[in-house]
Amino acid sequence: MTLLLDAGAFIAFERGSRVVQAFLERAQRGGEPVRTTAGVVAQVWRRPAAQATLSRLLRGIEELPLESSGARRTGVLLGVAKRTDVVDGSLVDAARDGDEILTSDPGDLVALARAAGKTLLVTRI
Repeated sequence: MTLLLDAGAFIAFERGSRVVQAFLERAQRGGEPVRTTAGVVAQVWRRPAAQATLSRLLRGIEELPLESSGARRTGVLLGVAKRTDVVDGSLVDAARDGDEILTSDPGDLVALARAAGKTLLVTRI
């Protein structure tokens, strides 16, 4: 299993969320990879000089790029799911069956996972 973080999870971590910290510690203990997408990072990276906590967290997380084939899959997925958020779509595209996504807003992610035919654990933080 991989733990994927959406923008809400990063924001919560930056604000000192013990829940997000516990998920990260669990992943580390279990040797589970922690990932996000470049789009998610773009959503949360606003003031690098003031985001030391976020910067430290990002050093330990694999940041997946959005390349042309992934962009096309994401576009098709958004069309099938009747959604518009490219960042959410790319996060679901990057996920594999059994992965867990931490989010503050599970609605679109659940709909996208369903449309993608993926079995994901979408956890509200």
